[in-house]
Amino acid sequence: MPSFTRLLGLALTAGAVVGCSTTLDATAASAAEPSYTFAMITHAQPGDTFWDIIRKGAEAAAAKDHVKLIYLANPNASGEAQLITNVIEQHVDGIALTLAFPDAEAPAVGQAQKAGIPVLGFNAGGDNWKQNGLLMYVGQDETIAGEAVGDRLNAEGAKSVVCVDQQQGAVQLEERCDGIKKTFHGHLLVLYVNGYDMASAQSRIVAKLQQNRDIDYVVTLGAPFAPVALTAASMAGSHAKVGTFDMSPTAVKLIQEGKLQWAIDQQPFVEGYEAIDLLWLYKYNGDVVGGGGPVLTGPAFVTKDNVDSVAKFAERGTR
Repeated sequence: MPSFTRLLGLALTAGAVVGCSTTLDATAASAAEPSYTFAMITHAQPGDTFWDIIRKGAEAAAAKDHVKLIYLANPNASGEAQLITNVIEQHVDGIALTLAFPDAEAPAVGQAQKAGIPVLGFNAGGDNWKQNGLLMYVGQDETIAGEAVGDRLNAEGAKSVVCVDQQQGAVQLEERCDGIKKTFHGHLLVLYVNGYDMASAQSRIVAKLQQNRDIDYVVTLGAPFAPVALTAASMAGSHAKVGTFDMSPTAVKLIQEGKLQWAIDQQPFVEGYEAIDLLWLYKYNGDVVGGGGPVLTGPAFVTKDNVDSVAKFAERGTR
């Protein structure tokens, strides 16, 4: 029979193991708690599902990296700048922002940098992020994307094109139309519409197509405007084809049905994900990715030839 002393020793040893296990569990739980708070600030307009995909990507990265995510949006230049100031006052550990209005946002970005808060750009501001001193940039080169569209329009034999811009003054949208101008051999007209007032946008497109019967292509700068443009062409009795920047489940379906010619995919889920993950890498390990250049997520054409391969991802809201 074991002695009392040996039994006591075994009990103490078991207690120590249990205690050690409890300590390790507590340490693991503590390590899993958010250690950083990152703010994501965009120029998203209400009604544009594109930004829902951006946010999903950001939330996925935040969950993986165990960080707290603050997501904020304002479609106006002064509004987005004010949001940057607000999160500086909250002493966040990093900011990922869309530099859609560089001049308006620059002072607030400077304040963040003076406060020692790393600022990363994504989605908008591909031509301005370096001069504003941002650490990195994730997204599509909008000028290159526009040039690719111009080349495609030439290949399809288009002669007269309308580029529908829903947010006048947003640099990334201007870059898209400007890129088309660089490579397109025909006539290009920029048509500004009033944000996401779809009824107004439809009326303006109808009027333009009725006014100029030579227009043979409408290019929209946001996927929600693709079905609007298709309806407008039908109402105007126009045979103009429609292509769009950005993706949505509706755009995918329209491509599958042969109504929409193509969509430019800049992979918004990846943009949102990488913006947060790269901030975490910088804070955790001092990493700066891109080698001084942007981390490109696009452009890529989605057409009837490859749309089925991305349809299932669009259905779940990540493409």
